[in-house]
Amino acid sequence: MNHFPEAWGRPRNDVYGAYDASHLQSSMPNQHTQSPIVTGTSVVALKFNGGVVIAADNLASYGSLARFTDIERLKQVGTHTVVGAGGDISDMQYLHEKLLDPLIIKEEYQNDGHHLRASHIYRYLSRVLYQRRCKFNPLWNTLLVAGWDEGKSFLASADLLGTTFAAPALATGFGAHLAVPLLRRVCPDEAAVENITREQAIAAVEECMKVLFYRDARSLNKYSLAIITGEGVESVGEGAAKEKVTIEWKKDVELQNQSWKFAEGIRGYGAQVV
Repeated sequence: MNHFPEAWGRPRNDVYGAYDASHLQSSMPNQHTQSPIVTGTSVVALKFNGGVVIAADNLASYGSLARFTDIERLKQVGTHTVVGAGGDISDMQYLHEKLLDPLIIKEEYQNDGHHLRASHIYRYLSRVLYQRRCKFNPLWNTLLVAGWDEGKSFLASADLLGTTFAAPALATGFGAHLAVPLLRRVCPDEAAVENITREQAIAAVEECMKVLFYRDARSLNKYSLAIITGEGVESVGEGAAKEKVTIEWKKDVELQNQSWKFAEGIRGYGAQVV
């Protein structure tokens, strides 16, 4: 009788024949997601003197079907940062629930007076995206990270290839083509940020959301908007200082004063068929 451990619980080969282990072997290679399924479209953000405005609509599309109309694509991360995500919704949820939430819990548990600022979150996410790209299993998202960092506003982008850059006006998806030119009229460079008020920035972003609703078939006329403002620093004793950061939320904002009259002059619309 065979008393070796690898034979325990198995029939004897000389009586029942050799053990067939083929069902234990995988006949197919590992497969990764090749394209997103449920997706969100543009995220729009603009710096102003003293903060950042960021907005994203609440639609998640199943292919060409406007399936989910209450998806929040902006998420507060810590006390200084808001992350907006375009692209695959399940990958966005993975980033928030499996990576960012545990990261914030771990940092806050230390209770040492230090907080993760916007640049910290941004560098972490950019490295996660690049690492997944190197594994040929990317997270199908383009992220905008907006917040407050070392006494000034912060805004930067990272995509599924790990490409990273910063600018005073950013947008993802269709917004990169339609919204960014409108935002650059208001804020062409970093020097112009000092001359932009909070009200001007909000008005510019709201106008972009309206244009995107007109032009992007995967957008919605209901969106969320976050305003991150910094108010300098306050002393917390022992020579330490803490930044005052306020994040104001406006959710389920509906577009106002919509007008489709511009479409009357478009060939193929209404009477313009030739």
